[in-house]
Parts: sequence; structure tokens; C-alpha cells
Amino acid sequence: MFGLGMGELVIITFIVVLLFGGSKLPQLGGALGKAMTNFKKGLRDGNEDQNLLTGQGSLQESPQKSPKIENEKSKKVFEV
Repeated sequence: MFGLGMGELVIITFIVVLLFGGSKLPQLGGALGKAMTNFKKGLRDGNEDQNLLTGQGSLQESPQKSPKIENEKSKKVFEV
């Protein structure tokens, strides 16, 4: 794993705990997880856009039903 042994990982973990403290570690982990999720989503969206530009993707979208709005007083249903 990146040429790091178990000893190096223990030292890095110890330094991180000293710098940020034990109470901040869960917040840092959550922020890192959200950042990774957003990064992966961005990569996936970028690949979809590139596939559409190169003609490898389909331009068909899934059919969506139009939302209906119901008027409370007259009980009429309007389609948007």
C-alpha cells in the first residue's frame, strides 16, 4: 500500500491524533467520506457527459409523469 509499512502507518496515525485530537477525528472522517462521495459522483457525471459527446451514450431519458396539483377548495386536479 503505497510502499508504507505498518510502522509508518502507526506513526502517521499517532501524528494525526496529536494534531487534531480525538474529538475532531470523527468530523474529519465524515468530511473525508463526503468529499470522496462527491468526487466519485463528479467522475461518474463527467464520464456520462463524455459518452454523450462521443456518441457512445443514449440520449433517451426515462419517461416522467407530470406532477399533479390538486386545488383544496374546488378539488380540481391540474397537470403541470
